[in-house]
Amino acid sequence: MLAHPEHAGAQPPAPADGGHAAAAPQDPIRRIERQTAVLNRNFELLYRRTAIHDRLDRAGYLLLRTLADDGRMDIRTLADRLGLDPSTAGRQIAAMERAGLVERRCEPPDRRRALITPTEEGLARAESVRRERTDGFARLLAGWSEDDLRTLGEMFERYNAAVAAHHLTGGRAGAPPP
Repeated sequence: MLAHPEHAGAQPPAPADGGHAAAAPQDPIRRIERQTAVLNRNFELLYRRTAIHDRLDRAGYLLLRTLADDGRMDIRTLADRLGLDPSTAGRQIAAMERAGLVERRCEPPDRRRALITPTEEGLARAESVRRERTDGFARLLAGWSEDDLRTLGEMFERYNAAVAAHHLTGGRAGAPPP
């Protein structure tokens, strides 16, 4: 891997425009940093301009999607999968349980260990949000080729896997992705 000037202790020259120009092609790390900042802002913008979060907030959506995709699991497993502290996951699950979106069930052999399962209402709400999000992305990216869409999806998967490997799994190889 090539050493990046900022990582090697060298200070790159400041851009003439005060740092507002697109990163030079030879500086991919700075370009990625800038574009992820813009991406985060754009996600917030899209979030604020839709009513999706009125039906299901982001945390609830991701919890329900994880349960729908991976099946029922205990709070510790769910917290690990999403990179949450178990107490945070427990509070989110408790709120979702009060809203009728998930159920806790103790099952043998260990009656102390509760498994979290989405309710029909929880699944329906998550599916409604997923459909609306998918439709929004389809409209936003309507002019993109199938190859470009596939590449973007693959790059997001690789990025998310790198984040998970570094921050969610403690660097454990083979740990499940979020």
